[in-house]
Amino acid sequence: MFLGIDIGTSSVKAVLVDAKDAVVAQASAPLSVSRPQPLFAEQNPESWWTASVEAIQRLPANERAQVKALGLSGQMHGATLLDRNGKVLRPAILWNDGRSGAECLELERREPRARAITGNIMMPGFTAPKLLWVAKHETDIFRRTASVLLPKDYVRFRLTGEKVSDMSDSAGTGWLDVGAREWSDAMLSATGLNRAHMPRLVEGNAPGGTLTAAVAEELGLPRAVVAGGGGDNAASAVGMGVVLPGQAFLSLGTSGVLFVVTDQFRPNPDKAAHAFCHCLPGRWHQMSVMLSAASALEWVAQLQGETDLYALIDRAQARGLRRGAPFFLPYLSGERTPYNDPLSRGVFFGMSPQTTAVDLALAVLEGVALAFADGLDVLLESGGFIGEISVTGGGARFAFWGQLLAAALKRPLTYRQGSELGAATGAARLGRLAVSGEAPEAICVAPPIAHVIQPDAALAELIAARRSVFTRLYRDLKASFVEFAQ
Repeated sequence: MFLGIDIGTSSVKAVLVDAKDAVVAQASAPLSVSRPQPLFAEQNPESWWTASVEAIQRLPANERAQVKALGLSGQMHGATLLDRNGKVLRPAILWNDGRSGAECLELERREPRARAITGNIMMPGFTAPKLLWVAKHETDIFRRTASVLLPKDYVRFRLTGEKVSDMSDSAGTGWLDVGAREWSDAMLSATGLNRAHMPRLVEGNAPGGTLTAAVAEELGLPRAVVAGGGGDNAASAVGMGVVLPGQAFLSLGTSGVLFVVTDQFRPNPDKAAHAFCHCLPGRWHQMSVMLSAASALEWVAQLQGETDLYALIDRAQARGLRRGAPFFLPYLSGERTPYNDPLSRGVFFGMSPQTTAVDLALAVLEGVALAFADGLDVLLESGGFIGEISVTGGGARFAFWGQLLAAALKRPLTYRQGSELGAATGAARLGRLAVSGEAPEAICVAPPIAHVIQPDAALAELIAARRSVFTRLYRDLKASFVEFAQ
């Protein structure tokens, strides 16, 4: 057996995968996000550990006892600050926290080569600007900080007692030389840190620690090897067999991601595309990222008092998209690609006395699809090749949303069996690779195809005609977002 643990934003998932690469058991435990002030998003690292223990202990004891190795996946960018005794100093600042916009500019001022080194424009979601914010606003906390860990690596620390990270997750900190796959002394110095504050780096399919005897006993596991693992999207790619150049997936989770594997480091920082290491050696990937995807659908459903998302989608499909339908800018928590604007906000536009609640839900579905189209254009600009696109995430349940996405992207979308467990399954596969020495391509294969959604020509034409208004709305409102935030 191989165990995969995915430390997400809303839950921790654990899966057991057997030697035939079949998921034999799964369990989860919930998490919550604290928003103490506007733009803030935090979690207590202890909750990651508690939820991880709970999820693992819900798995069958007999199968747990057969685990040979485990891997970790997790939400990226979260700043977990520890003192010299390994104690947490403050709540972790999460990926969707927007407080450090000014610090992003300051960091690029301090190190003008930042975009060349990291391949990315500095964003408030990244870890490095968060530390500048802490240095400015919580001076004593910064002074006492002895190490900085990402969420999954904090769980690893609790599992193994070792401070280790992998290349894919570390690429999202703003401290990694992504092309060279090592910590950048220049970027660390620009935030008042050095390599002593950083975990040891390994590839995602390499060993990254061993369970301590006490933890193994508590969890009913052998003293198994813990693989380097990966950031949530890189691990999802491994779980979905997206490991060769040109292979891609679209994730409709809390956030929205369009991920494509590249054979080399291909940055496009000026358009806020992410260029990160993959969690397998000698591979990189590009990502366009939007901060609100399936979370936007859940938000509009809550506004309407609707608890059945399937029923809401059915009504939206029956209503149908039309030229005079309202628009929605899905920037509820700001936006990354292509704007890198933490101050942008969600906007409904074009409402009339005839607008219905269903129209608003339809606008949200289309708005997310159009934002993905913006992201696809950015990835193609940097010279990458994008082949088959597989779909994962909670939003993949809704076929009508897939029709809108295929039409907006003008590409077929492939839906695969078990894709909702991509990150946890990918983590389990990385655990297997860490002890087996097998070739990644032999293990990281794509799950069977469930169905394919082809772009409908008439719908694609309609969405293309509406897209110019959608993109112009952001440009017209950009200054207003700034004023509104003041």
